[in-house]
Amino acid sequence: MTSKSNPNQLSLEELRELVPQLQKITQKYKHSESIQKSLFDISELASSISELSSLYPAIHDIIGQLMPAKNFFVAFYEEENEIIDFAYFIDEYDEQVVSKVSADDLKNSITGYILRTGNHLFLTKETYQQKLADISVKDLGANPIDWIGVPLKRGLQVIGAMVVQSYDESIRYGQEDLEILLFVSQHIVNSVDRVKSREITEKSIRQRTRQLRQINDELQEEIIERQKVESLQQALFEISELSASAEGGMYDFYSSIHDILSRLIGAPNCYVAIVDNAKQTLHFPYYKDEIQSKIEPRPMGLGLTEYVIRHGRAELLDGARVQHLTEANELSINLAESKFQKMDSWIGSPLVLDGEICGVIAVQSYNKKKQYNVKDLEFLRFVSHHIAVALSRKQSTDAIKAYNQKLSKEVQERTEELNSTNLFLQKQIEERLQAQQQLEYDAQHDSLTGLANRVLFNRRLKLALASKQRYTKSNYAVIFIDLDRFKQINDSLGHMAGDQFLKEVAIRINSCIRGHDLLARLGGDEFVVLFDNFDSPTDVEEISARIISFIAKPFRIENKDMYSGASIGIAFIESGYQTTDEVLRDSDAAMYQAKSLGRGRYVVFDKTMRKQLLEELEIEDEFRKTLKAKTFEIYSQPIFNLTNQETIYTEYYVRWEHSRIGKIKRKQYWQIAEQFGFTAEMDKYMLTKACEVLQYWQLNGTDQNKRIAINLSIHHLTQISLAIQLIEQIKEAGVNPKKLIIEFDESSLNRRSEFFLPTIKILKRAGITLVLDNFGSGLASLSYLYSYPFDYVKVDHSFIKSLPYSERNLKLIQSVLSISGHLKFKLIAEGIDSAEQYKALIDAGCEFGQGKYLQKAKKLKW
Repeated sequence: MTSKSNPNQLSLEELRELVPQLQKITQKYKHSESIQKSLFDISELASSISELSSLYPAIHDIIGQLMPAKNFFVAFYEEENEIIDFAYFIDEYDEQVVSKVSADDLKNSITGYILRTGNHLFLTKETYQQKLADISVKDLGANPIDWIGVPLKRGLQVIGAMVVQSYDESIRYGQEDLEILLFVSQHIVNSVDRVKSREITEKSIRQRTRQLRQINDELQEEIIERQKVESLQQALFEISELSASAEGGMYDFYSSIHDILSRLIGAPNCYVAIVDNAKQTLHFPYYKDEIQSKIEPRPMGLGLTEYVIRHGRAELLDGARVQHLTEANELSINLAESKFQKMDSWIGSPLVLDGEICGVIAVQSYNKKKQYNVKDLEFLRFVSHHIAVALSRKQSTDAIKAYNQKLSKEVQERTEELNSTNLFLQKQIEERLQAQQQLEYDAQHDSLTGLANRVLFNRRLKLALASKQRYTKSNYAVIFIDLDRFKQINDSLGHMAGDQFLKEVAIRINSCIRGHDLLARLGGDEFVVLFDNFDSPTDVEEISARIISFIAKPFRIENKDMYSGASIGIAFIESGYQTTDEVLRDSDAAMYQAKSLGRGRYVVFDKTMRKQLLEELEIEDEFRKTLKAKTFEIYSQPIFNLTNQETIYTEYYVRWEHSRIGKIKRKQYWQIAEQFGFTAEMDKYMLTKACEVLQYWQLNGTDQNKRIAINLSIHHLTQISLAIQLIEQIKEAGVNPKKLIIEFDESSLNRRSEFFLPTIKILKRAGITLVLDNFGSGLASLSYLYSYPFDYVKVDHSFIKSLPYSERNLKLIQSVLSISGHLKFKLIAEGIDSAEQYKALIDAGCEFGQGKYLQKAKKLKW
């Protein structure tokens, strides 16, 4: 019977078998989402917390949500002080009394090891002592069951360590916990730096504010002191009767005093003498005499004025007294004689200023009828006190004037400085407010597209859920958009082109939705839209179709036309939803259903999808456990020469049987491995097993003509370095590369075929035989025959099973056979299950084949 169905279409049974894959995808997505949420929580902490003492407990709580972290501490290495600061330490057995410890004391500890080397450390109860011995560190504190420590790095510099540990047998850590801790460590360093920067900034502002307040207080005190001085000066002017009555300058003041003396005691001749600061010269600011109209400054000598200055008291001198003082060498003989030849009586009184004699006021008479007496002496002594007060006033006035000018200048300078500081502080406050607003905006928006991010979207979605609970007639929906070919654009044109592509996608989606709808980018090429206030579900479906149409149009990136597509999952919000995660989970599930149906379409979520996702998660979990335990069943099946039944080589492959579902097809579990990142581990597993068999054959001398074929993913073809590593692994095992055959699936080569030729040539030069498997199952199959130097080409079993009844498939096999000689490859017919198929292939000229008709696959016990 001839099958006319499309071989690329899956049967209903095969579709059901694909359902568990979606469950595993959801589980992985939820796990990634949990980590992403924690990173956003850490980012929000950096925005909301201003002190490091509050940051560490919050980080502890976030880590505790991702993994058991009852015992947790963070330590930083202060290089300038050579100490280790345990900024945060929570441990149920060890109590950290001293927060700062010398780095020398801990350099041989496991924490010191992380700080010295920058390497992470994962210790378990089973490997604890051995690993401590391997890295030469001491065992400090209570022994944990499990211990994980990761470095905290700022760029390439190790600044600290973050550690979680368990003392409970029921709480064990795994590789996934280590990866989580490594993943969030850099985000924690960024958060600590941001909080520390904010703390330093705020401390600087507070300190500067205190300084300005202190300066202002000092300024106020100076102003008050000035007011006191002015008030005191005013009082001095009021109580000083003599000073108040004097007008004009000092000469006028002295003249007024002379008039008073003349009127009271008769003083036609009067002078004021002032000694300089060095006590060397006498100056005469006022001099009025009947005989001599002017007198010049003179050096200090033994005159009458100098006598009063030396003794510091008022003196009444006449001829007899002058004679006596001359004889006592107190006065100069020449001066005394010249004076008293003309003068009969003389009175002089010292001018005392601040306890020191600064000068003398004197009156003298040239008339024998006028002789001064003791009363005149006392009066002059009293007048001299007022003259000294006036001199003091004069000096004080000048000093106060100079002080006022200086103080006024200082006040002006301080006021200008205060105004400038106030303007600077105001500017700093405005800049801080702008920075805070920017931080709040950045925390809720995607830095690349400017769209809302997951934080803002979840906040709005949470409000929508609350509104739906209160107003059941309100209409809300979420669509989940996933883009096609984004990874290819990123890999082929670079990240800048990928960013340009995402920006253009955001613009196109925005042009399709309504103004009040919320578009957000969750990360990578995933976009979501929250719809509200729509009349009918068809409104959302029409917008989704419009988005798919707009994304399908070509993108002009770096002068190249690039094509993409969109798969959309729609989840209409019902009152049964409790959390935002549930809505996103269901819209994501619908999106994956759209992708599995062929992409470029939208699918509305229903409850059967959730069941399918759960089954996929179950398959993923089972596959993960089987791979970790390495309990796959290994089967072998030879490839024969159809004419003489000679074995060309033997293919070894894995079979997997799920504990509940049963046997899983090879193509399906390889898809699971690729989807969840297990392909590298599967490749390593198969390559190791193949090398073990070849080693065994070599040791037993049974490897003369035997060769082994294994199926590997295209992982080793993506980079030349990976192909070289594969060859080195074979050589390290002591295996001849010519004994190894590697089969690559054609459908996998379709994805990035333009990058594989250099690596295929490297494998060929190493002596490895290469096989193109499942030929005809993908697109552009003939291009591989011309482009790549494969030794064998396996025709997909879908072409063999219809023989000899399908003339079309028979012609295809004959066509490939006709070109095999020209292109130097050999054709293998895969899946020969009957004698009719065998005969048809012999008649067509096919030389090699494989199938249960020739020999059934055998289970091996390794």
